[in-house]
Amino acid sequence: MKNDQQQAHQRENLVAPSLDCDRREFLKKVGILGGGIIVYCTIGDTSESAAQMPGGPPADFNTFVRIGADERVTGYVGKVDMGQGTITSFTQIVAEELDVAYDSVDIIMGDTDLCPWDFGTGGSMSISVHAVQVRNAVSEARGVLKELAADYLKCPVNNLLTKNGVVFDKNNPDKKVTYGTLTKGKIIEKHLEVKPPPKSPSEFTIMGKSYLHKDAFDKVTGRTKYAGDIRLPGMQYASILRPPAHGAKLKSVDLSQARKMEGIHVIQKDDLIAVLHKNPDEAEKARRAIKAEHDMPKTGLNDENIYNHLLKIPVQPRVKERKGDIEEGSKIAKEVFEETYLSPYVAHAPMETHTSVANMENGKLTVWASTQSPFTIQNRIAQALNIPSEKVRIITPFVGGAFGGKLTMGENANPEAIEAARLTELTGKPVQVAFTRPEEFFYDNFRPATIIKIKSGLDSSGHIVLWQYDVYMAGDRCAEILYDVPHHSVNVFGNFMMPPPGAHPLRVGPWRAPGAPNNIHAKELQMNIMAAKAGIDPLEFRLKHLKNERMIGVLKAVANQFGYTPSKLPSGRGYGISCAIDAGTYVVHMGEVEVDKSSGEIRVKRIVCAYDPGLCVNPQGTKLQIEGACIMGMGYALTEGIRFSDGIVHDRNFDTYHIPRFSWVPKIETIILKNDHLPSQGAGEPAVVGIGAIIATGVHDATGAKLCNMPMTPQRVKEALAKV
Repeated sequence: MKNDQQQAHQRENLVAPSLDCDRREFLKKVGILGGGIIVYCTIGDTSESAAQMPGGPPADFNTFVRIGADERVTGYVGKVDMGQGTITSFTQIVAEELDVAYDSVDIIMGDTDLCPWDFGTGGSMSISVHAVQVRNAVSEARGVLKELAADYLKCPVNNLLTKNGVVFDKNNPDKKVTYGTLTKGKIIEKHLEVKPPPKSPSEFTIMGKSYLHKDAFDKVTGRTKYAGDIRLPGMQYASILRPPAHGAKLKSVDLSQARKMEGIHVIQKDDLIAVLHKNPDEAEKARRAIKAEHDMPKTGLNDENIYNHLLKIPVQPRVKERKGDIEEGSKIAKEVFEETYLSPYVAHAPMETHTSVANMENGKLTVWASTQSPFTIQNRIAQALNIPSEKVRIITPFVGGAFGGKLTMGENANPEAIEAARLTELTGKPVQVAFTRPEEFFYDNFRPATIIKIKSGLDSSGHIVLWQYDVYMAGDRCAEILYDVPHHSVNVFGNFMMPPPGAHPLRVGPWRAPGAPNNIHAKELQMNIMAAKAGIDPLEFRLKHLKNERMIGVLKAVANQFGYTPSKLPSGRGYGISCAIDAGTYVVHMGEVEVDKSSGEIRVKRIVCAYDPGLCVNPQGTKLQIEGACIMGMGYALTEGIRFSDGIVHDRNFDTYHIPRFSWVPKIETIILKNDHLPSQGAGEPAVVGIGAIIATGVHDATGAKLCNMPMTPQRVKEALAKV
């Protein structure tokens, strides 16, 4: 087993040797891995159809762990770490299930030559789904070690226990052997007919405890390598001719001035026009010297009329929920409320723009890519270059933010990785393609513009008897009704995954908890509007309509921490409430906002957020995820929205596209309810879903104003106040 420094070098700066073999042959040849024990596991989808997927999971296993002769343990995870801290959680999981010290575990993530196949990192599924596979695999590895130790120690396997990387006889603790001694100089394939179960929470010594991010020191000292930090001998920086608008067609191009510039290499191949230089500034200068004419699109669409356009797109609705009879609910309702909620295209705006470095050596292409989907990118590049996928290796260093924007969903996702690969093939040199900030905004897969229409009704006793919910283009995440309503329907018109043809003039895709922030904002403000009319405190109104005891428990925990006291709406206090179940996690927010009625400015003063995520692997990491998501959520709620017209994106940098600033950050309090007997659920996204809702309901409580459109800008606040 290599030490940490050697591992980092291999991961970030070396090109893998050419290994023309399938995964099992690769492991047998050992190649990069060296000595140790390889455990094959049958976990997850190992059906024949899955095995035949391009780059899909092998038929006999899809996750593994290695114990080196030097006693260090390496876990291989196909997921990537984008700052969410999963490298720490996976370390805890491996250490716990293998009975080794936390500090003795290394995790390799997102390397297509070393890690098991994975469909991509998103949906808050790294721990809720993939960690289950890892736990099962490592638990089996522990069982394999005990069987090997039984032969080595001449002792019945049932007498053996494991602790701190040692197998010992419980009746004679001096009779023991280390994991490294068992695996030294050997590659062993071992299958267990009876799979040992993972540990129960009562046995945990590492999982469930708070650990600081293991990558934190390297990140704050600048040692962490991102794709843009990769430097290879002879590497060229590429600047690529881009269209000025979505849908623009190149009419003519004059490359003569660029070709005259010293050290510039000009590439024109099919749709790819690029200039390369050893200095990125010189490449950019040469790209600006290119004279190009485009036929510009005339769609007539912009950020103001997009909603009318989307409502006209013919889409067959999908019924997500239906109960009772809507007409009957309308008849018995004494008060009916009809509202339309709008939200614009929203950018991902990651700190690190899309960046890839590609190099071809000995017939093997290696690409260091800032991506959420290394295995999908591997197949896309192989198809683009018409080479076998095993000739392509994707290494994903740490990713500087993604939020769904670096998932390969749609044919145009992660284009810079394919461009870097093509340019490397054409030039024979290593090439870096890094989006500029304007390119990052232009090529973003935006959160789609969305319309939500709600018709709801109350009977004479203040009970909700009608709920007709139609959501357009956002999708169904968190669209379900949490509250008890006898007559309700939820209809979904289109989604971000497969938008209807002709719907969007811009690219769209998943944005953190796709569609959920839109749906929760609409649902919870609608609840407040009804509570105000009924003359019932908004917390009491929600509890009155909840039957889910788990949600009731989370809501009461937040109210207790917040110090909530009942009051009818509007109370003038600026208290906001949001309830949701997202990625399997029960999440409740309460917030306090302040509204400047003269300027329309909203200031968020305090947020309390509670999670019930089932088994929480790393409470400290989850707390940080909650805090970060709450801050990020303030952006879509208050300022973020893409302005565009005729395919031209007008917001191309942070001078006009405003994300949250340090000065905005309120007091944030977190509650993580302990429910270790339940499976782990998603933690990265649920905290973002309710921020628009608590700000809107907070403003409603403070002033009586209804902010049905996001972002809730000062102008919209003043317009809403004028209607009160």
